[in-house]
Order: sequence, then structure tokens, then C-alpha cells
Amino acid sequence: MAFSKDTKPAAAPDNRPKLTLEQQKTADILKYSEDIYYSDRYDDDEHEYRHVSLPEGLRKYLPHPMRLLSEAEWRGLGVRQSLGWVHFMVHDPEPHMLLFKRPKNPAAKQSIRPLLSN
Repeated sequence: MAFSKDTKPAAAPDNRPKLTLEQQKTADILKYSEDIYYSDRYDDDEHEYRHVSLPEGLRKYLPHPMRLLSEAEWRGLGVRQSLGWVHFMVHDPEPHMLLFKRPKNPAAKQSIRPLLSN
């Protein structure tokens, strides 16, 4: 079939406008947020740990090359957890597996700091 210069390509069947990257990311986070896997917590003498696995639909939003993410970045991927968690390690074979840690008792450590500074 030949097209003249006046012929426009057919619109998408659902006639929805194309989403920006940020709009698509938001839609994907809503779509896949229930599929984010949160491990049980495990610990050592000083820290509490957990890992979070991002589903396939969110992995494309990870930085390339992979690096440690700030709190704003991992929360921006739909990861939800309480305050104090830090992304502390990249597992190269599985960059979608985010490894987190936090001090075991942050409230107790903060209450001691003022005493130590005097």
C-alpha cells in the first residue's frame, strides 16, 4: 500500500497518548509494586539486614552501570520500608536484588551521642 504525503500513520488502536518516561515509570511502579519481594530481616551484632528483589517490570529503571542507590532513588522505584535502611551493597550477578542494612538499635545509639559529646 502506498502512502501519499497527506496520509497519516494509523493511531494506536486504543488512541491513548504516548506516556513520557516518568509517566511510564509511575504506571509501572503502580502495576508491579505488589510484586516487589521483601525478605525477612536477619542480623548480626551491629546491624539488621534485608534484601529486596525488584520484579522484571521495574528492573529497567535501575541505573546502568549499577551502583548504590540513595534513599530517594530506591523509594522512587517503589520500595517501601521504614526509616533507617541504607542500600549498602550491589550483588553484581543480580543487580535487581537490593541489599539493605541499618543499625540494630538506632534510637539507643542516638540517645548516647549527646552524652558522649560532653
